[in-house]
Amino acid sequence: MISITDKTLQDLQFPTILETISASCNTDLGQQKAAEIVPFKDKAALMQALLETSEYVSSYQNNNAIPNHGFESVAQEIKFLAIEDSFLEAAAFRKIAALSETANVLLQFFKKFDDYYPNLNLRASGVQHTKEIIQRIDNIIDKYGEIKDNASPELQHIRREMNTVRGKVNQSFGVALTQYNGLGYLDDIKESFVQNRRVLAVLAMYRRKVKGTILGSSKTGSIAYIEPEATLKYSRELGNLEYEEKEEITRILKILSAEIRVFLPLLVQYQDFLSDIDVVAAKAKYARRINGILPQITEERRLFFRDAFHPILYLTNKQKNEVTHPQTFEFNQENRIVVISGPNAGGKTISLKTVGLLQLMLQSGILIPVHERSETFLFDRILTDIGDNQSIENHLSTYSYRLKNMNYFLKKCNRKTLFLIDEFGTGSDPELGGALAEIFLEEFYHREAFGIITTHYANLKILANELPHATNANMMFNEQTLEPMYKLALGQAGSSFTFEVAQKNGIPFGLINRAKKKIEVGKVRFDKTIATLQKERSKDGKNLANPQRRRNQGARGKQKTRRHEPKDPPETRKLPGIVRQQPTHHLPWAENR
Repeated sequence: MISITDKTLQDLQFPTILETISASCNTDLGQQKAAEIVPFKDKAALMQALLETSEYVSSYQNNNAIPNHGFESVAQEIKFLAIEDSFLEAAAFRKIAALSETANVLLQFFKKFDDYYPNLNLRASGVQHTKEIIQRIDNIIDKYGEIKDNASPELQHIRREMNTVRGKVNQSFGVALTQYNGLGYLDDIKESFVQNRRVLAVLAMYRRKVKGTILGSSKTGSIAYIEPEATLKYSRELGNLEYEEKEEITRILKILSAEIRVFLPLLVQYQDFLSDIDVVAAKAKYARRINGILPQITEERRLFFRDAFHPILYLTNKQKNEVTHPQTFEFNQENRIVVISGPNAGGKTISLKTVGLLQLMLQSGILIPVHERSETFLFDRILTDIGDNQSIENHLSTYSYRLKNMNYFLKKCNRKTLFLIDEFGTGSDPELGGALAEIFLEEFYHREAFGIITTHYANLKILANELPHATNANMMFNEQTLEPMYKLALGQAGSSFTFEVAQKNGIPFGLINRAKKKIEVGKVRFDKTIATLQKERSKDGKNLANPQRRRNQGARGKQKTRRHEPKDPPETRKLPGIVRQQPTHHLPWAENR
């Protein structure tokens, strides 16, 4: 359903989202799966993933919390078990039993609370519920990972014999200990263990007087470790029994491995199911952090993100206790392309990335931070051209690379495409590059694609004003402090505030005036008109909070209107102060000169 290039994923910082989600997973397999999330190609699978995550988020608010889904990976055990005639150690079976127990608890839970978690239960219903694996393992291995005495009659007999012999060993050793200690042959520690055998700690000078086998000595050589002669016979007998026990345990584990091998496909299914739930839980945790929800997804060609936040910026600012300003975007058949303009560092690129990243997240099964009344539809392709894409390896300049990218856009762009282009047309001569960018914009427009473009080019702002289904937008700017407000205003182009920002940053006023004289008067007036309109919009916004002031200004505005009737005909005032510049005509303000 959707085609996304790796470049687009990088442009929109999608891997950063996945890193954050992956870090919230409880299992290694879950982390691996989260890091490999990609947009869904099938709508039914996408909706299932979104609804599962939404249901998991709801579990944080209701009284039916979802049980623990964590597990220790049994991937190696599964591989080993797949080898014929192989057998697993006792500890491995305990891991398998824990996996089965966790899976069964979740399966029963989702079945019981189907009213709360219908989609999660739908996923669980495809997994078999059985306690046979757990029962077979519990019959042989205890909760500490040890083989039970009654795992087989033979093992039970061997261990009884071992206990009897151990008693004889301890008894004979005790007699020898008492005897030689009374004679003063032993060191203060009296006894120790060597090679898992109980030995006497004999002073080196008396080692020849103690009957037995020397098994070692201390580092200084002052103590000899001797196993008393009386215990040797019993120790050998115990060693033989331990060997028989080991052989019997191996036989039991082989039988158990063969029994569990039958359930190998089910174990794989259990692990996949639990790791999938781990990813769903991680996406739910992330959604909770960014206040993510599932907006309405329709078949209608309309994208409406109300109060949308860029998730990475939101979390970064949250850590710094800084405010993140939400943006509202709307695209439909009557408003397909938005051209955003305004000063640098005003938030144009972030606004553009916000739309692309949120749409990409949603189509990858991740909830997004928007208002609950937001809605969107699904795109078949998302195209991006963001940042400096100079390619040293391919000997391409920034502009050459962008032209190559535009050629790709022209091949792929259609009415099911969302395109995002940052600083459209830059990297070449402003007039020539702007003209080419204008042609590209017209081509995307005629293909009925949805898209956002950020630019400083006046001709693109004018074109957006002239095209019926395109619109201008600007990043609002505080004209007093010359600081960006990081708020998007639709319906009006934005000034770059080039000279104002230069003056604020200490550039001498004389140099700024000389710069103004070097460009066309029409362009200065064009930018000045836009700046004035932005100031008026900002003042109008403030007046909304003061009804009395609004009434007073309204009265003065009527008097002023009667004195200064508009001179331009109505058809030229779609965007005040902006007139489409044609190659064979002069701008009105140029004629007035």
